[in-house]
Amino acid sequence: MKALIERNLKVFFRDKASVFFSLMAVLIIFGLYTLFLGDVWQSSLPKVDGTRTLMDNWIMAGVLAVTSLTTVMGAFGTMVDDRQKKIIKDFSASPVGSGKIVAGYELASFLVGSIMSLIGFALAEMYIVSRGGAALAAVPALEAVGLILLSALCNTAMVSLVVSFIKTQNAFGTASSILGTLVGFLTGIYLPIGMLPQGVQLVIKVFPLSHAALLLRQVMMAEPMRQVFAGAPASEAADFQQQMGVTFQLGGQTVSTAASLLILAGGAVLFYVLSTLRYSKKSR
Repeated sequence: MKALIERNLKVFFRDKASVFFSLMAVLIIFGLYTLFLGDVWQSSLPKVDGTRTLMDNWIMAGVLAVTSLTTVMGAFGTMVDDRQKKIIKDFSASPVGSGKIVAGYELASFLVGSIMSLIGFALAEMYIVSRGGAALAAVPALEAVGLILLSALCNTAMVSLVVSFIKTQNAFGTASSILGTLVGFLTGIYLPIGMLPQGVQLVIKVFPLSHAALLLRQVMMAEPMRQVFAGAPASEAADFQQQMGVTFQLGGQTVSTAASLLILAGGAVLFYVLSTLRYSKKSR
């Protein structure tokens, strides 16, 4: 299985177009933010120092959540391509069981999502510092790394289930395009979650990717939030956090950090079980 993982990693990173298109949604979001969204969101904040840094951390946390999903999806393109070209049948003829073959694709995709997201995290910190902000301290940085890895794990399981229904590159390209369009809304980047209808908010709040963005925002925005809202009423800071998807309200209660972590971890387990059952059924 190790050889299969290495092969899948090489296939993905060798195809520069696949790498680029797996980052397309991220590039679009970043472009929109730097062109006008950043100014729009900043204008709604108190006129104090640090508001731009606050919003830079907000968008970068969302970008990291998006990167984790889109790069994992891009890496699974190798599996779809192998399936369409019947290459996967050659693997099935080997002594390696079908379960290990699927696991080889899943682990390779997890590694791709983790590597690309960690690189993105380093670039995000450099971007924030270049604009006058401060880099995360050691402990928050480690927390962010842990969240990135957990997010990549959950996204790998979810995308694996989605890909189990896809047989051709055309269908995969369509699914990737739809996902790239939706992901900005699911993470509350194109429109803050607080501006969306209650029904849409509910869907977003139970979706694991949204909690990945929420948790990353809580870590990355903690210090800028303290500076910007120093001396302001607690209700003002709470309203901002709800509006911008830094905290979620469900049933009149604020979703705790532990609950968001449980949703991410539980989502990883649930999607993995479903994808395993799906691939087991297909191999019969």
